[in-house]
Amino acid sequence: MAKILVRSARRDEAKTIADLLSRCQWFTYGELFTDAYIVRLIENYYNVERIEQEVTTIDKSWHGYIVAEKKGTLLGVIGGGMRNETDAEIYVFYVDPDTRGNGIGSRLLSFYTKIQKHTYGADRQWVSVAKGNMYGIPFYEAKGFSFKREEISYGAAVEDKDISLVYTRPI
Repeated sequence: MAKILVRSARRDEAKTIADLLSRCQWFTYGELFTDAYIVRLIENYYNVERIEQEVTTIDKSWHGYIVAEKKGTLLGVIGGGMRNETDAEIYVFYVDPDTRGNGIGSRLLSFYTKIQKHTYGADRQWVSVAKGNMYGIPFYEAKGFSFKREEISYGAAVEDKDISLVYTRPI
């Protein structure tokens, strides 16, 4: 059985990451949002040029992408940064729909949490999950995140009907 490797993403993987994130967007949100809105999200946030930049620009506000890989195939990706001196946030976190339920998400979250805690000094972690995302919500709640509030999702307009549920946990 091949081992899953969790590591920092490389610039030459930007297209693969973009493709994975695009597939995950359609899988996760295809029933929640309009096709036009999903296309806009993918064009704005998961284009190859942006991902290339985000893979190579790592600092306190953006820790880069961490990927899960098995035999050269990317199975999941997570990324985030610090909100302030003690609060970290997960901005993007997806696992290939075909490999869900195999512990990949748990491994990515654990690895990323250690980076945020030990490298950047975080003692609290935040995440925003789309209202109705029945893949993400149970996962985060099982990992000790508690619901705090609802808000319009980052980059969304009221007419998009994209409401985020904001969760947090101590780390």
